[in-house]
Amino acid sequence: MIREANENDLNELLQLYLHLHETSVPENDDHLAAVWSKIMSDDNYHLIVAEEDGRLVSSCTCIIVPNLTRGVSPYAFVENVVTHKEYRGKGFASACLDYARQIAINAGCYKMMLITGSSNPKTHDFYKKAGYSAEGKTAYYQMLKEVNWNKL
Repeated sequence: MIREANENDLNELLQLYLHLHETSVPENDDHLAAVWSKIMSDDNYHLIVAEEDGRLVSSCTCIIVPNLTRGVSPYAFVENVVTHKEYRGKGFASACLDYARQIAINAGCYKMMLITGSSNPKTHDFYKKAGYSAEGKTAYYQMLKEVNWNKL
């Protein structure tokens, strides 16, 4: 089942992120609770999950960004695409991305974007099969916070 996350999904989602690039689950404190509450209450923030066998097995985030160009049409940004290692290759991430695409279409978005840090050709092939292109645009990013991944 593909759906948007609900308030009860936080702990399981944090465990799923260990299959992305996280090395530990953040401390369950007031800051985490405040961020989760903000995500859950933001109408432009869509946290999509795939559920199988009663557990979360895949997820992606789709954020709708209001925009003053392109006929005042918003665009969508997709981030944190992840599938549990035991469930990869079974179509769950594709289904999450399809769900995100439908959200973007319903919001009147003129494009969707994602950036991957992976150099794995299979990952790039996956995104191409999902309809994304690396042609015609160049993506740049700037890290604003140094993260020591070993201490998380």
